[in-house]
Amino acid sequence: MKTKISTLLLLPFFALLMFTSCQEEVVDITPPAETEALTASAPLTALMSSASKMDGSKDNIIDRASCLSIKLPVTVVVNGLEIIIDSEEDYKVIEAIFNEFEEDDDRLDIIFPITIITAEHDDIVINNAAELKEFVDECKGENENDDDIECIDFKYPISFSIYDANFQVIDVITVENDRQLYKFIKRVKEGEVFASLNFPVTMVLADGTEIVVNNNQELESTINEAKDTCDEDDDNDYGDDDFTKERLDEYLKICPWVVHEFKRNNQDNTTDYKEYALNFKEDGVVKMRARNGDILTGTWSTRVTPRGALLKLEFDTLADFTLEWIVYDIEYGKIKLYEEGGNRIIMKKNCDVVIDITKERIENYLQECLWRVARLQVDGNDNDKNYIGTPLKFFANNVVKIRVNGEFVEGTYEIGVRNAGFILQITLDGRPNLKLEWFITFLEPGVIKLENDNNQMVLRRHCPDGDSDINYIDDVLVTGEWEIALYKDGDVNKTDEYFMYTINFLENGWIKVTDPNNGIIDGNWLAYRYEGLHLGMHYGIEPPFQVLNHRWKILEINPNRIELKDLSSTGEIERILVLEKKA
Repeated sequence: MKTKISTLLLLPFFALLMFTSCQEEVVDITPPAETEALTASAPLTALMSSASKMDGSKDNIIDRASCLSIKLPVTVVVNGLEIIIDSEEDYKVIEAIFNEFEEDDDRLDIIFPITIITAEHDDIVINNAAELKEFVDECKGENENDDDIECIDFKYPISFSIYDANFQVIDVITVENDRQLYKFIKRVKEGEVFASLNFPVTMVLADGTEIVVNNNQELESTINEAKDTCDEDDDNDYGDDDFTKERLDEYLKICPWVVHEFKRNNQDNTTDYKEYALNFKEDGVVKMRARNGDILTGTWSTRVTPRGALLKLEFDTLADFTLEWIVYDIEYGKIKLYEEGGNRIIMKKNCDVVIDITKERIENYLQECLWRVARLQVDGNDNDKNYIGTPLKFFANNVVKIRVNGEFVEGTYEIGVRNAGFILQITLDGRPNLKLEWFITFLEPGVIKLENDNNQMVLRRHCPDGDSDINYIDDVLVTGEWEIALYKDGDVNKTDEYFMYTINFLENGWIKVTDPNNGIIDGNWLAYRYEGLHLGMHYGIEPPFQVLNHRWKILEINPNRIELKDLSSTGEIERILVLEKKA
C-alpha cells in the first residue's frame, strides 16, 4: 500500500485445447468414463458454473456491490487521504480510517478510470461514477439470494478430457483458477465442448476442510451439501451491521483456536506463542494450552461498540494476551485481532486440537495407525531423511516398532509427565536421535509435534487402509521390476548413471536394487498422502542412489510408468525422476 496526503476473454475452442496437457499437480489415476461426461443442461454443470463465479464481496467497502469487484490497484480518497489500494489487506486501512473518529462523516471517492470484474469474470473499463452506479444497481440487494456459491471451492489445478463425437479423447486441458473454469463451463453449457472432469478432485470448504471426490455424483452431492453452510457475507454495506455479540460468542466457542501470528508492542513474538491453543468456554472461562503442554486458565468476554467488536482476554500469568482486542477481521476459520501500539493476533480454527490432553488420549492416537517421521531436527541438523520410508508402529504394551528394509525393529516407548506437560520417550537400537525426552507440544488426530530444547520432531499419521489411491500405487509398485528411464537434476540429464540397475519394490516396504554386477542395495519405500500423493524412498548412502533419498511427489502413475518430481521451496520443479516397468 502507498499513501500520500491529497492535493479473459472468451477463448475459441482451438485455443482452449492449447491451454496445456501438462498436469503438474494432478495425479492421473482414475480414467474418465463416458457416463461422466458433462452435459449442457445437467445440474452439476450449473453447480460448477455457480461455484466458479467471481465473488465481489471482499471490496464492498469501496464499491458497495457484491456482484462485482474493482481490479487492483485502484486509487481512492478516504476522508481527505489519498490511498493506492494494491492488495486486499488495504481494505482494512480504509475501515481503520473510517473508525478513527466516531462523529465525523466518512467519505470515499474513487479516482477514475477503473476496471471492474463482473461475476462472469469479464473486465470492463469504467470512466466515471455514473457508469459504476449502473453496474452497482444491477446487483441484488443486501441479503438477497444470489446464484454464486461461495461456501465451497475447487482446489486447483483440475483437468478435463476433451472428446470428439465418437467419445475419443482428443486432448486434456488444465484449469488453474475460477476464471478459467467459468469460461470453460460456459462453453460446455453452450454445447461447444464435449468433456468430462478427471477425478479425483479436491474440494475446499469455507473452514478450510478438504474433501476428495471421485465421480460426478459425489461432486454434485458435495457441492449441494456445502453451498448453504456458511455466511457468504454479501452485505453491501461492508461493515457487518448485522454482526452481533451472540454471533461472535458462538463463533469463538465452536472449536479451539490456534495462534499463528502474535505481535505485542511492535515486538514479533510469533516464535514464542505459535501453536498455543485457546478454548473459549460457555461460562466466560478460556483455557490455553502452551506448547510444553501447560494449561493456563483465564477469562474472556465480548462486546460490540461503535469502535467494532471487542474481545477481552485476561490471564494472571500471561500479560501478553491480557488486553481488550479489536476483532478487525473474521474470515472462514480465521480471526484477526489488533489493538493500537503494534498488537496483533491471528488465530485459526482447528476442531481437532485437544486442549485437555490426557495420557490415555495420547496413547490412543499413537496406536491408531502407522506414523511417519515427517521432520526431525537434532542439534540444528536435519535428520528426517534417514527415516524416509521407515514408519513407526506403537502398540498398547509400550512396544514400538520401526520398519527397516521390510522388517520391524522392536523398541519401547513411554508417556510421562514433566512440569504439568506430557513427554514421549522412544528407545530403539541404532536410533539415538529418537531417544530424547520429547515434550508433546501439539496433538491432533493426524499430527503430533514434539520439542526438546532446540530439537524438534513431527510425526504424521499414515493410515493406508481404505485409501484407494494409496492401495493403487502400492499394487502398481510391487508388480514387476522397474528401471530408471529418466533422472534429471535441473538441466542436467543423469539417466546414464543408472544404466542396467533393477529396482524391486517389495510388499513389506523393502526396496531391493540389483546393480550390473549383481550386487544388492537395500532401501525403504512408503507411498503416502499429505497435501497430495508422495513416494518416499531411501537407499542409504550407496552411490549413485543416495541422491534419490527423498519424499518425491507423484506427478503421474500408471501400471508401466511412474513420474515423480522434487519441488523447491518456491514450488519450482528442481528434479524429475521417471521409473518404467522392465519388459
